[in-house]
Amino acid sequence: MKKTVDIYTDGACSGNPGPGGWAAVLKYGETIKEISGFSRDSTNQVMELTAVIEALERLSEPCAVRLFSDSAYVINAFRQNWLEKWQKNGWLNTAKKPVANQDLWKRLLQVVNKHELEWIKVKGHSDNFYNNRCDFLARKAIESNILP
Repeated sequence: MKKTVDIYTDGACSGNPGPGGWAAVLKYGETIKEISGFSRDSTNQVMELTAVIEALERLSEPCAVRLFSDSAYVINAFRQNWLEKWQKNGWLNTAKKPVANQDLWKRLLQVVNKHELEWIKVKGHSDNFYNNRCDFLARKAIESNILP
């Protein structure tokens, strides 16, 4: 039986584009691990994707994952089968233009295939403790890297 892990993720940008931060909280039973990172020049969507990728890449074995995110961009790509459609259309969106952030989507697909995922949309900046914690950590990653 696979371990069940809850993962909360968030990305932030100071300007869009601008300095970006990402964060994730991984919960397995009573064990909680917080991770975060920084990019000097990024976008909010890139940071949202990076948070999910980095969190899933930290799992050392296939797991049953409940992934919580306030990013409609990330959640809808899976729940509304955007990724499946993009791949069938040669990575073109409905406007027949190249899908943004293809490199990250492809990297995410590789890591997603190792796990059983449930994609759960949460309301951002609301009453979800771990989503708020991720937001704090992502913003802290920006602040600690751009302030002298």
